[in-house]
Amino acid sequence: MGDWGFVAAALAIGFFGSSHCIGMCGGIAGALGMAVPGQKTAWLQLTSYSAGRLGSYALMGAIAGALGAAALPALTPLRIAAGLMLIAMALYIGGVWRGLVWLEKGGAYLWRYLQPLSAKLLPVRTAGQALALGSLWGWLPCGLVYSALTFALAQGSSGRAALAMLAFGLGTVPAMFATGAAAARVRGFVQRPAVRLLFAGAILLFGCWTLWGALGHGGHAAHDAVPSAEAPHHHHH
Repeated sequence: MGDWGFVAAALAIGFFGSSHCIGMCGGIAGALGMAVPGQKTAWLQLTSYSAGRLGSYALMGAIAGALGAAALPALTPLRIAAGLMLIAMALYIGGVWRGLVWLEKGGAYLWRYLQPLSAKLLPVRTAGQALALGSLWGWLPCGLVYSALTFALAQGSSGRAALAMLAFGLGTVPAMFATGAAAARVRGFVQRPAVRLLFAGAILLFGCWTLWGALGHGGHAAHDAVPSAEAPHHHHH
């Protein structure tokens, strides 16, 4: 994968996966968009909420990337896992297979501790509250986030993984803003079977492309991983 190719891919995964986001987080974005009289305040709150969520995603990416680089300097298994996760996500969005639900159930344990904190921030009246709520909401158990996280993990370093998650988050922002501004109309559009299948097809392509690269067919893709300085030790199998 080229130097910036992974950023473009993460951005696209966020954008095409955002039909799932609207189901999960659309309610909160809609509430933020309509919570306050006056458009300017609503936009400020939506922006603050999105900034908080993106910050959480970047932090998740940095932690996952550091752990991945330490545990598995050989990136091929991670890339295969990332490809499979994206394919699973595509099947989930397309309504074909709901296997990622078990992952979301696993994440629900963490959410059990965060949810009471988020409840204290509602109703949101200030940009600061919206930022804090977005920071917490970023940890909501979500199959799409976990798929993106696996993709980020496969980038082989903390910095690249954080960048991938930031790009993924940016990809979801247009849908969140549209949901905040016109919740019912946008939700109706993205939940049309044809639109969901189109978005699922796009993520399926990214999953297959990631797998193709991981299996050594992508030219430099199999080698475009960790500079030797970052992985000085070799593992013997």
